[in-house]
Amino acid sequence: MTSSLKVTFSDTPKAIDKKSGLSGAVIVAVEEGKKLGEAAQRIDAEMGGAITRALKVSRFTGKSAESLTIVAPQDAGYSRIYLYGVGRGLELLQWQDTGGRLVKALNADGEKEAILCIDLGTLDPAEAGASAAFGALLANYRFDKYRTQEKAADKPTLKKLTVQSDEPAKARKIFKDQEAVAEGVFFTRDLVSEPPNVLYPESFAKQVEALRDLGVEVEVMGEKKLEKLGMGALLAVGRGSRRESQVVVMRWNGAGKSTRPLAFVGKGVTFDTGGISLKPAAGMEEMKWDMGGAGTVAGLMKALAGRKAKANVIGAIGLVENMPDGDAQRPGDIVTSMSGQTIEVINTDAEGRLVLCDVLHHVQKEYKPQLIVDLATLTGAIIIGLGHEHAGLFSNDDELAERLHAAGRDSSEKVWRLPMGEDYDKQLKSDVADMKNVGGRPAGSITAAQFLARFIDNTKWAHLDIAGMAWSSKDKPTVPKGATGFGVRLLDRFVADHYG
Repeated sequence: MTSSLKVTFSDTPKAIDKKSGLSGAVIVAVEEGKKLGEAAQRIDAEMGGAITRALKVSRFTGKSAESLTIVAPQDAGYSRIYLYGVGRGLELLQWQDTGGRLVKALNADGEKEAILCIDLGTLDPAEAGASAAFGALLANYRFDKYRTQEKAADKPTLKKLTVQSDEPAKARKIFKDQEAVAEGVFFTRDLVSEPPNVLYPESFAKQVEALRDLGVEVEVMGEKKLEKLGMGALLAVGRGSRRESQVVVMRWNGAGKSTRPLAFVGKGVTFDTGGISLKPAAGMEEMKWDMGGAGTVAGLMKALAGRKAKANVIGAIGLVENMPDGDAQRPGDIVTSMSGQTIEVINTDAEGRLVLCDVLHHVQKEYKPQLIVDLATLTGAIIIGLGHEHAGLFSNDDELAERLHAAGRDSSEKVWRLPMGEDYDKQLKSDVADMKNVGGRPAGSITAAQFLARFIDNTKWAHLDIAGMAWSSKDKPTVPKGATGFGVRLLDRFVADHYG
C-alpha cells in the first residue's frame, strides 16, 4: 500500500476566501501567547473576529502540538479553520510531527482537501513546509490491502494537501528527496505488514526484484548457490521449512567505480516459530515481522535509488523461514558457517544471528565495503533494556557509532549504544565447537552482538537491534499503528550526511 495523499506547494496568497478557489479546510499558525500569523489575521478579519472569539473561550494558547478547530461560516468558501500551535518556534522534526497530527485531524473530520499556511516560526519557511508535508505523507499511510468490509467512515478522506509559503519552489525541491524516502518507508511497511502465507523467502525476493525499475542491480541466490558458497549456518535455519531460503543482494551505483561501497545487511526471517525450540503460542502471530531488518534494507535501497543518492551501496538480505518439521535443525547440532567457523546450536530460536553471520561474511568477501551496518529484530532482551523508544546500537568503531547516533537523533529514529567486550564474548564459549549461538540470559542483546562481531574482518561495523522498533502497537504522529519502517529514514540520513 502507500499514501493516497497528493502534496503540492504554492505561494502564500494575499487573501484566503471564496476567490482563492479552496473548497476544503484552511490550516493557520498561532504562536504561544495566542499571536496570530498573517494568514490567521486575514481570516479573522474576513470572519468578523471569529478566531479571536474562539481563542478567548478556549484553552488553546499556541503552544507546540496544541490545536483548535473552528467550523467556518456557510459563505466562507472553505469548511473549517484549523489553528496549530508553533510555540516560540518549531524545529524540523516538530514540523514533521505537526504535519502528521494535522493529517490525522483532517481525516477524522472527513476533509478531502486542505491548505497549510507556513507563516510563523523561526525556521526557513521552505524547510518548514517541506518537513510538514513529509510528516503528513508518512502519517497518511495505510495497509488496507486485505480489508473488504471497512465502513466508509473509517477510511481516510484527505486526498490533497497544498502547502503555502514564501518559497514554494525551494520547498518543492527539498520535498522531492523526502518523497523518495517516504516511498522507501512505505515499501518497508508493506513488506513487514504482509502475512507470512503471502510473504516468504521467494515472494520477498520477487518483490525486491521490482527495484530494478529504479536502476538497482538485484541478484537472487537460491539454495543451490548458497550451498556452493558454503552458507551452512543460514541454510540450517531454513531446513524445517518447505520454502526455499534465499539471499538477495541489491546494488546501487551512484558514485565512481573506484569508490568502495557502503553495505547494509538485513535479517529476513519471514516467519519465526522458534523451530524445535518452539515459541509459546501467545503472540506468535507477531513473528511475521521478524524480517523487519531485511525490510528496512530493501526500503533503504528504494529510497536511495529514488533520490539518486551519490553513493555506492550494497544491500544484502538473508531470507529464511524457521519452522519445526522432521528435518529442522536441533538443539545440539553443530553447523559450519561460510567463514569456516563452527557453531553449536543451543537454541534454534536464536536463528537470526545464524542468518546474518553468513551474509556478513559474503558481503565482506565479495564487495570489500568501507563499512557495514546490519539490522535485525534480533533479541527480546533489547526491548527489556530500551523499550520501544530506541534501537540498540553496537559497533567496533566510535566514529561510525557517533554518526549513526546523530542520524537517529536528526531523523527521529533514535538509537542507543551499548557496550561490547571480551568478558561478554566469553559467554559464547563452547566445549565442542568454535562458539555457541547463545550466551545465556545475562546481557542477551550484547552477547548476540558479540556473536556477529566474530564474523567481522577488519571492517568498520555496526549492528542495530530493532526488535523494539519495527512494529508499533500505538499511533505516533508520523507512524501509524503497525509496521513502522524504522531505519529507512535513519540510514538515508546517515548516507546523505556523509556520503551523498
